[in-house]
Amino acid sequence: MMHKFLIHKRDDHVGVAPKDIGAHERGVGVYLDDDSTIEVHAQHAILLGHKIAIANVQPSCPVLEYGIQIGKAPAGFKTGDYVHTHNLKSARW
Repeated sequence: MMHKFLIHKRDDHVGVAPKDIGAHERGVGVYLDDDSTIEVHAQHAILLGHKIAIANVQPSCPVLEYGIQIGKAPAGFKTGDYVHTHNLKSARW
């Protein structure tokens, strides 16, 4: 099966879509650090270059990408959710 998203590091909470993922579509993601895979059911449409949650994140918890904290999830999110500015507060400001 062709991958639908890429995950930079093993402990990341999100993957990045190199192409659009349809709402309710099942997709395989590839971890770039070890080539292992994970399958996730997209709860929403994920646009090219945008993030998909690959793990549940509790409210106000840190969100990891590239193995580092990129922000916090004020309301949390669930595996398969679209992750963007509506549910991710940047760690930069």
